Amino acid sequence: MKPSVNLLSPENHALVLIDFEGQMAFATSSIQLSELRNNVAIICGASKIFNVPTIVTTVAEDSFAGPVFPEIEEFYPQATSGYIDRTSMNTWEDENAYKAITGTKKQKLVLAGLWTGVCIVGPALSALDENYEVFVITDACGDVSNEAHERAIQRMVHAGVKPITSIQYLLELQRDWARQETYVPVTNLMKKYGGSYGLGIQYAHKMLQH
Repeated sequence: MKPSVNLLSPENHALVLIDFEGQMAFATSSIQLSELRNNVAIICGASKIFNVPTIVTTVAEDSFAGPVFPEIEEFYPQATSGYIDRTSMNTWEDENAYKAITGTKKQKLVLAGLWTGVCIVGPALSALDENYEVFVITDACGDVSNEAHERAIQRMVHAGVKPITSIQYLLELQRDWARQETYVPVTNLMKKYGGSYGLGIQYAHKMLQH
C-alpha cells in the first residue's frame, strides 16, 4: 500500500520554469505553440494547486527575450513571484538561480522550458552531477527542430534524467480522486487547458447530473 519513492509528490520536489519567453518561442518548431502554452498552463496550475516550490527564471528579459508566457503570469505573476533574470544559458551557472533552486532543499527537481537542447540540457546535467534526481516535462519543452528536441531528450535520458509529460505530472500529484481538497481545482484546470481530456471531464460532470 506504500507508493514508490520514485513517484513525484507535492512535498518531494521543486519545479523550475526556464525561459518561457517570446523570443525563444518564435523559433520553436518541435511543438505547436498553442499546445506548448496549454501544457505550460497545466504544469503551472498543478504546481500552484499543490503548493510546489516553483522558480521562474528568464534570460535577458528586458534586452532580448521578452516577457514570459501569459500562462505563467496567470499562476505566478512577476510582481509577487520575483522572476530570476540571467545572462547565462545554463541556469545552474547563475548564482541567484542556483541559490534559489538548491535553497528549496528538494532532492527531486522537475524542469521545463525553452530550448530543450540548451536551457534544459545545461541545468539537467549539472544537477545530476550534484546528485539531484532530475525530471524533464518533455511536452512542456521545445526546440528549433524536432531533431534538436529529440536528441536533447535522448542525451538527458542516457545521463539519467526521467522524462514525464504535463498531464502525467498533474495526475501524479493528485494520485487519488478521493483527495477532495484538490479535486475541483485539478478538474477545472483540465477543463480549461486539457484538450480532449478536459472536454471529457466537462461532459462527464454534466451528464452525471441527469
